Amino acid sequence: MQVVLVEDNEILNHHLSSQLKDRNHTVYADKTASACLQTIQKQPNADVMIIDLGLPDFDGITLIKQIRRKEINVPILILTARGDWQDKVEGLNAGADDYLTKPFQFEELSARLEALVRRYQGFASSQIKVEDLTLDTQANSIAFHGNLLELTALEYQIFQYLIRHHQQVVSKEQIANSLYDSGEEVNHNNIEVIISRLRKKLSAYSDEKIIATIRGQGYRIIQQGSAS
Repeated sequence: MQVVLVEDNEILNHHLSSQLKDRNHTVYADKTASACLQTIQKQPNADVMIIDLGLPDFDGITLIKQIRRKEINVPILILTARGDWQDKVEGLNAGADDYLTKPFQFEELSARLEALVRRYQGFASSQIKVEDLTLDTQANSIAFHGNLLELTALEYQIFQYLIRHHQQVVSKEQIANSLYDSGEEVNHNNIEVIISRLRKKLSAYSDEKIIATIRGQGYRIIQQGSAS
């Protein structure tokens, strides 16, 4: 799952980023509304956003309104120290989808994020199925022909990105950008190596060609009826 986080409290920002990354989520962390707007322009396919209302340059309500005016359709969860119900109503009316009041338990935040993503994606469960692949966004796991693949965090992040974008060719640059701020140094050669490792792990269960290389463009998941 790709999460855009904007929280000006440096300690909380780092804490939430670390916990989300520990669950194999990709996190784009900002401390100002202006920086967040730049991030969301680069990552319009983010799965969910966490926005603090009390930001140093301009408030979270204004940020949410700007995001919605740009027709960026991503679920937004408000994270705020404000306990006044009017603030929550104003945030929801501005275009947010849910809220949490500080202090909170990370487990509740994680559960709310998963629920928002499922609601937006229209899935009744946390599973995304493409042919014989099953991506479980809650368990952060991928199965092939019912067999759970043993993946490193980086292998999982790249493979889940390909699965989520299975209807299109994904370039190495797009993959690298999806891993921005993940704490990993990833170049195009690294991506080639990881794709090779993924293919090897898939080949243990089937001779099917699952990840195709489109010369000069990138990679895509092969589906029945599509040419390789």
